[in-house]
Amino acid sequence: MTISMKKTGLAAAAATAVLAIASPAFAQEVEFTGVTPETGYILNSFLFLFGGVLVMWMAAGFAMLEAGLVRTKNVSTILLKNIALFSIAGIMYYLIGYNLMYADVTGWIGSLSLWSADDAAALGGDFSGAYSASSDWFFQMVFVATAASIVSGTVAERIKLWPFLIFVVVLTGLLYPITGAWTWGGGWLSEMGFSDYAGSTIVHSVGGWAALTGAIIVGARKGKYGEDGSVHPMPGSNLPLATIGTFILWMGWFGFNGASVLAMDSGSAIIEMSNVFANTSMAAAGGVVAAIILTQILYKKVDLTMALNGALAGLVSITAEPATPTIGSAIIIGAIGGILVVVAVPLLDKLKIDDVVGAVSVHLVAGIWGTIAVPFTNDGASFGTQLTGIVAMGAFTAIASTIVWLVLKFTVGVRLDEEAEANGADATELGLEAYPEFGKGSQRF
Repeated sequence: MTISMKKTGLAAAAATAVLAIASPAFAQEVEFTGVTPETGYILNSFLFLFGGVLVMWMAAGFAMLEAGLVRTKNVSTILLKNIALFSIAGIMYYLIGYNLMYADVTGWIGSLSLWSADDAAALGGDFSGAYSASSDWFFQMVFVATAASIVSGTVAERIKLWPFLIFVVVLTGLLYPITGAWTWGGGWLSEMGFSDYAGSTIVHSVGGWAALTGAIIVGARKGKYGEDGSVHPMPGSNLPLATIGTFILWMGWFGFNGASVLAMDSGSAIIEMSNVFANTSMAAAGGVVAAIILTQILYKKVDLTMALNGALAGLVSITAEPATPTIGSAIIIGAIGGILVVVAVPLLDKLKIDDVVGAVSVHLVAGIWGTIAVPFTNDGASFGTQLTGIVAMGAFTAIASTIVWLVLKFTVGVRLDEEAEANGADATELGLEAYPEFGKGSQRF
């Protein structure tokens, strides 16, 4: 019998009763007999590869979301940044990042060495390693690019291309792997019992801190804030594109969280993965509904961009622990994330911190909330340890990012000049417009 479709509790009970009457064998307790080591090796490696492809698909989601939320004159530049940062992240994780995060971690840092695949044992018929080394590297690598994508949307429309890419080199090659070594690499936070299933803090808050420091140091876009403290909206170029990007991210998150089970070689692993998938989706749903309701209450109108960010905030919130909550708990966790975004976005504007796509509110604020929420559903986690991890990784990333941003600012410069910003980064840095028919020199027919 193939995998059954979704049933209500009543229908499932009725079906079980009928099967038990028709064939006594169905009434017997099912035992998971496990798989051979080679089969487990294949299944686990496939999980990493397929999950990694889904997470890579999130790069397309970030590109579409950001392209939709920046103005027309900066769309080509933001698209270039997204494909460039993904490529840089992969190269840096190969050159230094993976081993710094996972190889011979002594508590604080791993090995400063080049990564190389070692599947000699499996090639010799020994599958005790449980998965292919390259499949693991690929799955871990696509997470790095996610952290960098958070930064690109926040500082969009006024930062120079090459200083941004230099920052990506440092973030993906050093900063993210170091904090990753403390946690997923088995370092000091892991030994304390810090719990972050798929990276609400390790990926999202780290990217959020890097983005926040960048937004402060680069400064707001010209005309965004008035001298009297007023906020001047700068609508994005394409809300349908931003919506498509959000759906792509939602889909990719099943790889982000689902494959973080890290095994599919047993029935118990598949049950856990099923719970993770369900909770991930319903947390996003909770975030959307909460954002819609709250914007209606506060502004008397529903804000689409807040609904999109509500979905993402729900996803970020559940990422720290998607396995143990009930679906109801997941909806609540996601809904609180959606509420936090609606509150945080205008708060940042009051502080004159210009976050073009709302990434700091989504990834940093909701990431902190999701990490704090873990002990509510996971008895093995403690609030003290969770807060320690949040503060430690936040302080390190904020301080280190600030140093890198300032070095770039006082050497090569990080900001477009006023004329270049007014004309748009597409024209001044790329010489290529995303929508040339809408440009100054276009002809109308």
